[in-house]
Amino acid sequence: MNTRAGTIAAHGGGSAAAETHAQRTLGFWLYLMSDACIFALLFMTYGIMVGNTDGGPTGKSLFSLSNAAYETALLLVSSTTFGFASLASRDGNRGAVLGWLVLTFVLGAGFVFLEVREFLGLINAGAGPDRSGFLSAFFTLVGTHGVHVSTGLVWIVIMIGQIMAKGLSLPVTSRLFRLGLFWHFLDIAWVGIFSVVYLPGLL
Repeated sequence: MNTRAGTIAAHGGGSAAAETHAQRTLGFWLYLMSDACIFALLFMTYGIMVGNTDGGPTGKSLFSLSNAAYETALLLVSSTTFGFASLASRDGNRGAVLGWLVLTFVLGAGFVFLEVREFLGLINAGAGPDRSGFLSAFFTLVGTHGVHVSTGLVWIVIMIGQIMAKGLSLPVTSRLFRLGLFWHFLDIAWVGIFSVVYLPGLL
């Protein structure tokens, strides 16, 4: 028996375990599609409500392109670092996986910090979600994405703990793969938010 086959058998019973994790991955894809539907509805709602300012401030007077650009850079780079973690896991390099995951967490935490700071600044300026339909839709859409990123950060911490305790076993790498799908999905969703919310709002 070769080394890889022995590893698979030791960590889950060979093909039966691989089939189980393949089914879980399919289930996670179905979850991501449902999440995509939720974001599509939020984007649609924002598109309908963007002009309903009720005489209040508009995106042009509220949004900061530099802040949005920093957020975008952090999330895009974090997606790249997670990709390196995935590649390292395929090579069985546990130390590299942990290092890239820690860096991904730091970048993601920076993104959440900037988003929370933006929200607090808007609320302190009297532009909270209760000010107008436009701001309600904005806070709901961007806030939902921020909650997803925060959930991803918690998941990264859990994965770091599992890798340290269990190594790169088949169940662990399978979970890491699903986390990667989730994290890259959030990256795509943010590009949509940047393109639909911030850029048009500032032009």
